[in-house]
Amino acid sequence: MIGFLRIPGSARRPAWPAALLVAAIVLSSTGAGARTAVATRAAVAPVAIKRGGTLKIVTELGALWSCNFSPFVPPVNATPDSWGFIYEPLYFVNGFAKPGMPVETGMLATSYRWGAGARTLTFTLRPGVRWSDGQPLTAADVVFTFNMIKKYPALDLAGAWQVLTSVAQQGTDKVVMTLKPGAVPSFPSIAEQTYIVAQHIWSRVGNPTTYVDKAPVGTGPVLMQQCTPQNITYVRNPDYWQPGRPYIDKILFPAYTSNPPANLDLSRDPGDWGGQFMPSIQSYYIAKDPQYRHYWFPPASNNDVFINLTRAPLSARALRQAMVYAIDKQRVSLIGEYGYEPPADQTGVLLPVFGRWYDKALADSYGYRYDPQKAISLLQQAGFTRGSSGIFQTKDGKPLSFSMIVIAGNTDSVACVKIVSDDLRKVGIDVKIEALSGDAFNARLFTGDYDLAWSGVGGGITPYYELRNLLDSANTAPIGKTAATNWERYRSAEADGLFDAFAHTTDSAKQRKIMGQIENVMLRDVPVIPVVQGVWWFQWSDRVFVGWPTPQNPYANPCPYCAPDLDIVINNLHLR
Repeated sequence: MIGFLRIPGSARRPAWPAALLVAAIVLSSTGAGARTAVATRAAVAPVAIKRGGTLKIVTELGALWSCNFSPFVPPVNATPDSWGFIYEPLYFVNGFAKPGMPVETGMLATSYRWGAGARTLTFTLRPGVRWSDGQPLTAADVVFTFNMIKKYPALDLAGAWQVLTSVAQQGTDKVVMTLKPGAVPSFPSIAEQTYIVAQHIWSRVGNPTTYVDKAPVGTGPVLMQQCTPQNITYVRNPDYWQPGRPYIDKILFPAYTSNPPANLDLSRDPGDWGGQFMPSIQSYYIAKDPQYRHYWFPPASNNDVFINLTRAPLSARALRQAMVYAIDKQRVSLIGEYGYEPPADQTGVLLPVFGRWYDKALADSYGYRYDPQKAISLLQQAGFTRGSSGIFQTKDGKPLSFSMIVIAGNTDSVACVKIVSDDLRKVGIDVKIEALSGDAFNARLFTGDYDLAWSGVGGGITPYYELRNLLDSANTAPIGKTAATNWERYRSAEADGLFDAFAHTTDSAKQRKIMGQIENVMLRDVPVIPVVQGVWWFQWSDRVFVGWPTPQNPYANPCPYCAPDLDIVINNLHLR
């Protein structure tokens, strides 16, 4: 479930999701030896299968479809669900797996083996997989894919080459990867978040960074039949490598640029698979068909106020600390998110999911809580003075006046930002809201063209993943250039060293100590402000289709924009 193009709650876009597992799941694989995949068909085993039907996905992603199905295009230009539906990775990792459930599932690979010291990683490919044009998948395709994203770093969305040093074919069915020390936590970015493409197609595209993939050739369970800005139609891949799957004949995926029309369509029939914030869900959605309608909002990661650290006076630590005290996170949760998303902690640690990683004594020592008077006091101590308008100003008379960007179509995000803006104004910080289209928002966020922004980066199987996405210098870029994450442009040799140290040990006690030091960076420097915990939005109707992931059977992340989990979900749905 460790996906890249997933953002929790309404702040949807690139990152890693939260999981309910301990670090040992990935870190225990560091010793030499083979790991054999559990077949994906083992996730759900219905007694009787009824085939056919048209599934409708109803989720708001803030933009019309670009109809570019390249799996290497940043989300600002991407069409959803080429990841998983069409292009597949080597492995799937289910971070929601309960004890006794498979955690790792082989997709294009059937097994992997770590070499001594975790300096090599060898994958054995699944036999009999064919591209949708009939050509066989080979080890050469995998090697080509990884070497292409090395040659064109802009394609390496998951950062695989931050830890890889070489990728080579061994025999006819094996791929051997050589890694830098401390690469074990990056297994998901290599195995699950790098999507394999066909060498015989992509070797002829010229510059893959500008290639528009209008007619994708993949290995996934569906084929793209038609794409318009308003809707994508997928049909069953009759030659999929899992015989008999998928059971569904067709998928309709309309585009929605805001929540209200998506919620209206989802509340009607047909509307099988939803994934967005919905106010008063019990009365608006469930009550209309209580026998068959359901929702599950599993915890994901945090929704944050991103702060552009390159812009003064936001570069002043005291100002950012004051902002933490000024924001009533409980009110944001209850009013902006209807209580679906609880208040977040300034450490960035998702609670209670990662409680064992949380240094409560350290967090308590900083005393962050809703305290407007404390915020005002910090601003005064930092040399800001309050003008006649009630807004604080710098020593040279410039008011503390900023804009905050948010995706207009995400109505819950807009509501949250309004509360944050009101809270900051009460302590003398003026914040004007800029509600943008999804594309415009992402373009400005990724390139650093903003003061404040409401977004999130997701998480992983420990707090390491979310916090590394937020803070690691390797994930950012100069203003004007696209940053993978770390959109606030935080740079710290201390933080980079801590992430490196964490990745070089599998000793849980050492890891917890290092994590406490990383939490201290968040508490001390306030590079971003976690406001509410994000969730994966998931509504579903089983009036027509059954086989959905549930809290009782969490075989995959259930949200319809989470890859490659959606591949697993589609392969388990069938007519009632």
